[in-house]
Amino acid sequence: MATAAEQEVISELASKVLRVDFEELRLQNLATYLGASEQALRLIISIFLGYPFALFYRHFLFYKDCYLIHLFHIITGLSIAYFNFGNHLYHSLICVVLQFLILRLMGRTVTAVLTTFFFQMAYLLAGYYCTATGNYDIKWTMPHCVLTLKLIGLAVDYYDGGRDWNSLSLEQQKYAILGVPSLTEVAGFSYFYGGFLVGPQFSMNNYMKLVQGQMTDIPGKKPNSIIPALKRLSLGLFYLVGYTLLSPYITEEVLLSEEFDNNPFWFRCLYMLVWGKFVLYKYVTCWLVTEGVCILTGLGFNGRDEKGYPQWNACANMKVWLFETNPRFTGTIASFNINTNAWVARYVFKRLKFLGNKMVSQGLSLLFLALWHGLHSGYLVCFQMEFLIVIVERQAAHLIIESPILSKLASITVLKPIYYLVQQTIHWLFMGYSMTAFCLFTWDKWLKVYKSIYFLGHIFFLSLLFILPYVHKKMVPRKEKLKKAE
Repeated sequence: MATAAEQEVISELASKVLRVDFEELRLQNLATYLGASEQALRLIISIFLGYPFALFYRHFLFYKDCYLIHLFHIITGLSIAYFNFGNHLYHSLICVVLQFLILRLMGRTVTAVLTTFFFQMAYLLAGYYCTATGNYDIKWTMPHCVLTLKLIGLAVDYYDGGRDWNSLSLEQQKYAILGVPSLTEVAGFSYFYGGFLVGPQFSMNNYMKLVQGQMTDIPGKKPNSIIPALKRLSLGLFYLVGYTLLSPYITEEVLLSEEFDNNPFWFRCLYMLVWGKFVLYKYVTCWLVTEGVCILTGLGFNGRDEKGYPQWNACANMKVWLFETNPRFTGTIASFNINTNAWVARYVFKRLKFLGNKMVSQGLSLLFLALWHGLHSGYLVCFQMEFLIVIVERQAAHLIIESPILSKLASITVLKPIYYLVQQTIHWLFMGYSMTAFCLFTWDKWLKVYKSIYFLGHIFFLSLLFILPYVHKKMVPRKEKLKKAE
C-alpha cells in the first residue's frame, strides 16, 4: 500500500501528465481546424511570443544590468526551443557551449575559425542526415541552421578583432569583436528570441549594443520603434492571412498528381508560376513578423538617413515592394532572405577573394547555401538553377544595353508595359521551376514534375547560355567601328 505522501506525489504527476496531454490535444485540434500541422502552429505561436517578450524587455529591462538581459534572452530562447522541440534543445546547447570553449581555448586564430566552420557545419549536416524525411518537417534542425551561421560568423568576427586593424576592410572593422565574449554573452546572442527560430542574422556587436541600450534613436531612452514594428507586424499578418486562406488550393501535392500531368502544357506552366510565387509567402510572413520583434527591441535600428530620420531596417529580411514588383531574378535575390544573403556574401563569397575568380567564388557560395539548407538533391538543383539563371540574365542585360537596336527597342515607352509583363512571366515561371526542386526535396519528386514540363527551365537557360554570346557578337558593334562612326 502506498503512503499518503506517495499517493499525493503520484496524483500530482498524473495531473501534470493529463494537463500536458490536454494542452497538446488542444493544440492539435486548433492546428487541424486551421489546416496546419501542430509543429507549424507551435512555430507561429513562438514567433508571435517575441512581441510580449520585447515589451517586457522595453518596460522592465531596458538599461538594466547586462547580465540580467542576457539571462532573459537565454531563458526565453530555451523556453521557445523546449516548446517546439522538447528535449532536442540539447543540440543547440552543445554547440553554443563548445563554441564558447573554442573561442577561449583557441583564441583569435585561423585554427579556431576552421574548427568552428567544420564542427558547426558537420553537426548541422549530421542532424539533417539523422532526421531527414521526404517531406518538410519542422524539427530542431530548422533553428539550428540559423544558429550555425551565427556561431561561424561569431568566430570569424572574433578572429578579425585580433588582426591588424589597417588590414581589415571597413565592413570587417564594423563587425570585428575586440573584447572577449563571456558564456552568457554567447548564449544570449544565440538564443535571442527575435532571431532564434527563423532568423534574421545579426552580429555580436549589434547584439551587445542592444544589451547596452545603444540600439535606439533616442540616446538614453527606449527606442521610438513601436509604430515601425507594428507596420511590419501588420504586413506580416496580411501575408499570413492570405497564405492561410489560399494554401488549401495552391499546394505542391497538385504538382505530383496525375491530374496535373493530364492538364494542358500551358496550364502546367501557369500553375507552376502561381505556386512558385505563393510558396514563398510563408517565408515572407515569418520574416516580417520577426523583423517587427527586432524593431520593437531596438535591434532593427540602423542609424539615420540623409534627412535625419531613423532607419529600422538593420534586421530586414524582406524588401516587400522590390519583391513584388521587380521583374528580374537578381531583384528577387536582393529582396528575399536579405540578411542570410548578406551573411554569405560577407563570410563566404568575399573570403574567397584569394581564388581570384568571382564566378568560382559565387559558385562555391551557392554550393555552401545548398548544403546549409540540407542534404536533399533538390537544394543542389535549385541553387544550380539560380547560378545559371543569374549568368544568363546578366548576359541578356549586357546585350540589350550594348546593342544599339535592342536598346532603342527597350526605350520605347509604349512597349514598356508589354516588356514588363513578359519579364515578370518569365521571372516567376522559372522561379517556380527552381522552387519545385527546393520544395519537393527528393529526386524522384522533382524529376517527375520536371519531366511533365519537359525540363523547360534547363533547356531554356542552357540554350540561352550558349546562344547569347553569339548574338552579342552579331548585334553589338566593335569598339573600332563605333569610333569610326563617331
